[in-house]
Amino acid sequence: MRLSPMFVIGVALVLIWGLIAAAAPLLATHDPYAIDFAAILKAPGAEHWFGTDNVGRDTYSRVVYGARLALYIGLLGVVAPLVIGMTIGLVAGYFGGWVDTVAMRLVDITVPFPFFVLVLSIVAVLGPGIENYFIALALVGWVGYARLARAEALVLRQSEFVLAARTMGFSHGYILLRHVLPNSLSPIVVYLMTDVTLVILFGAALGFLGMGVSPPAAEWGVMIAEGQTYISTAWWISFFPGLAMVLIGVGFALIGDGLARMLRIER
Repeated sequence: MRLSPMFVIGVALVLIWGLIAAAAPLLATHDPYAIDFAAILKAPGAEHWFGTDNVGRDTYSRVVYGARLALYIGLLGVVAPLVIGMTIGLVAGYFGGWVDTVAMRLVDITVPFPFFVLVLSIVAVLGPGIENYFIALALVGWVGYARLARAEALVLRQSEFVLAARTMGFSHGYILLRHVLPNSLSPIVVYLMTDVTLVILFGAALGFLGMGVSPPAAEWGVMIAEGQTYISTAWWISFFPGLAMVLIGVGFALIGDGLARMLRIER
């Protein structure tokens, strides 16, 4: 299988951000939380590469440390929806009948509402914080995975190797884990890459709204919110974390797009 150029570029971008996050203490030129009233709103220069914010903190160092939170939110935030959605979707598609009917009714309840509105509402009820954001994602984000897994299971349960496994007396659990699950992963992995991007963006949006990570955390959404007041005089406060968010989002999106092309999956 020939690697797609988009896939290679996406992997390179994500790896670069992964290395930045891992080596943040080495790459940062200043303490990202150190307040310096003598350096308030300094423009980008030799001493502060990305300038400073309204209390003199180094924007470059905060962007570098923000990569850790972005990847933490993006990668950990998709775990629960992935596990819940795949489990429900595979079981519903494989067994069919009333199991499938119940699962699809749960999906129908969730689908009509905009994803971010539901997440925002749940976080508003539970309170601000990353943990509550993860809970909201687990309650809402599983639907996309469930629909994909169900569609794959509906096809695979009639395949020859699954029918042969049933004839040989293998248990349903064994067939699901050994035959149905591995053969249904391709579209789910592609969707996962896109979902990581959305989870990062929505996490930053919550931080911007004051419902995610709380200040003074070096989180890109928080940084953009802190810089909006000074956007006409100190554009760098919001620009650089915004650019970082775009680049990491493009990286995951290109991986998903590249995988879809290589696996010939319709998106």
